[in-house]
Amino acid sequence: MAPPGTGKNKSHSGAGKRGSTAGHGAKPTKVTLWTHLQKQYLNVAFVKSLIFDPARLPLVSWLILAAELVLNVFVVQNVPYTEIDWKAYMQECEGFLNGTTNYAKLRGDTGPLVYPAGFVYIYSALYFITSHGHNIRLAQYIFVGIYMVQMWLVLRLYSKTRKLPPYVLVITTFTSYRIHSIYVLRLFNDPIAILFLYVAINLYIDNRWTLGSIFLSLGVSVKMNVLLFAPAIFLLFLTNLGIVKTIGQLAVCGMIQLLLGAPFLMTHPWQYLKGSFDLGRIFEHKWTVNYRFLEREIFENKTFHLGLLGLHVLLLIAFASPCYKYFQNYCRLRHLETMFAPQIAAKNREMALEKKKKKEKPKPAPKKPEEKLTKEQEQFLASFEKGIKKMAGKESTPVNNTPESPAEEEVLPSKFSIHFDRATQLALLPIFLSNFIGIVCARSLHYQFYVWYFHSLPYLTWFTEYSTSLKFLLLLLLEFSWNTYPSTAVSSLILHTCHIILLVGIGKKMFRKIPELSQVAKATD
Repeated sequence: MAPPGTGKNKSHSGAGKRGSTAGHGAKPTKVTLWTHLQKQYLNVAFVKSLIFDPARLPLVSWLILAAELVLNVFVVQNVPYTEIDWKAYMQECEGFLNGTTNYAKLRGDTGPLVYPAGFVYIYSALYFITSHGHNIRLAQYIFVGIYMVQMWLVLRLYSKTRKLPPYVLVITTFTSYRIHSIYVLRLFNDPIAILFLYVAINLYIDNRWTLGSIFLSLGVSVKMNVLLFAPAIFLLFLTNLGIVKTIGQLAVCGMIQLLLGAPFLMTHPWQYLKGSFDLGRIFEHKWTVNYRFLEREIFENKTFHLGLLGLHVLLLIAFASPCYKYFQNYCRLRHLETMFAPQIAAKNREMALEKKKKKEKPKPAPKKPEEKLTKEQEQFLASFEKGIKKMAGKESTPVNNTPESPAEEEVLPSKFSIHFDRATQLALLPIFLSNFIGIVCARSLHYQFYVWYFHSLPYLTWFTEYSTSLKFLLLLLLEFSWNTYPSTAVSSLILHTCHIILLVGIGKKMFRKIPELSQVAKATD
């Protein structure tokens, strides 16, 4: 490529009009493109927005996923695999593949089969794919894929809410040794159950209710812990679908369980129900993460278990009212999105046409009658945006109709729009909270159970009004508790303390927000 000065000299020497025209035409284009890139991306404001602006999370998510892929492959290749339950899973499935449908006879080295039928089918497939369970490395890479899909689903939800700054998710995602270990070094069934759960939540947010219920039930069929989300999802059904359709969704969930369990239910029904849905199963004290400070006699005492169950029910009842109001407002805002979508699209077409006219010479164009926003509707949407920002809290990025800085220009283009997906905040909080309450009141937590709520912890923590330093401290101490092996009285007490502090912070803000939720409800009625 010739130096820039060469082309310039040619144009001044008059060596051919064609060369002169090309020289003068190409240079300004390159300069304009470089200036545009520099203005948009090569500046401090853009870099800061990638770190702190929740609206940038869709872009940052792809960077997180790429880095996660590299990290997980590195872990698989360089960190030794630890055998815990994989061999037992294969033994249990081998019995089923040999024709046994009696759950009482399906056993492995770690004991009897205690998971529903979905687990059997999935791990039976893995049994064949991994050469009867011997190809551990292949199984690890399958779980890398499971982890990547789940992370994409989680980041998709966070991107919709615009609740957390990207740096929070980057820090929490890449600093958890325990989570990466559970997925790619242990091959537990918990990640598969949680994967189905996050598929279901994404489908519910997209208003694909029946498909979401199918995946929710599939998650339950792999491991029953998914039922901890059920109270909130039941309220979500009621507020968005009504009683009749709610019964329909529950029927879908039940039908999936019957279909999956049919080979066992038709042969040895009692053994199947007792083995796979045993709510009274006693956990081993040596594996507990949360009750190491208790004596074994107390840990296994049924009165203690009933007390925790009673506390669980009381907490669900206490939070039922604010959660129901959150779901009601979520439903109203989604209805508004549908109602205003055609008018907002018409407004944007009008603005795009005006922008095009400014660039081109004015030409007479036939006017087409379009549905436009009235002055009252524009005023309502403006006040609605302010209400959404207020509900979102200080961490959220303001939504404007025009950009205020080059860094905001791409995320917030100069068009009339409202990020209605931010209403996802109102649905996610009760769903995550329902599961969190179940974990707080769990009779026992084992190390693999960390995946049950790890990906919701940043959201729950950042919903509170604690200082940023305290939020990170809570997440750090939780990570410490889950990484202490074997667990100690201190690590268990720290875990409970963090849970209580987090639950109190969530409760204080939720109940304080009830008047604001009522105002949003009145504005949308």
